[in-house]
Amino acid sequence: MILADLAGRTFPPTAPYAVTEERLAAFAAATGTSRAVGGPAPTTFPIVVAFEAMTALMADPSVGIELHRVVHGAQGFVHTRPVVAGDRLTAQLTVVGLRQIGGADIITTSSAIVDATGALVCTAEATLVHKADD
Repeated sequence: MILADLAGRTFPPTAPYAVTEERLAAFAAATGTSRAVGGPAPTTFPIVVAFEAMTALMADPSVGIELHRVVHGAQGFVHTRPVVAGDRLTAQLTVVGLRQIGGADIITTSSAIVDATGALVCTAEATLVHKADD
């Protein structure tokens, strides 16, 4: 079981991620999304940066998450502006909720994704289900 004091905890921001035309094209191809060269990123592209923040949460030994017990329950994005080539993005994750249901921890997170000026680009919200020990 994850300790209740995880709720409200904010983790350090990720390293800057350079958004390039090549990375946007690769993401679009991998996800089957159409995208015009020079156009904005697919709306789900911020997962690339948000996932780095989520990985740091799960790797933190003080949290107690065991990756093999995790199911990704939900994911959503709230955009302030489109992501475009040339952006340098970082994500800072906060655990906004934690509850236990039926032997599982339900962990709700919000990652603020900002550009190099610190302006909010997108908020990535996710829910993880962490199954308790057998």
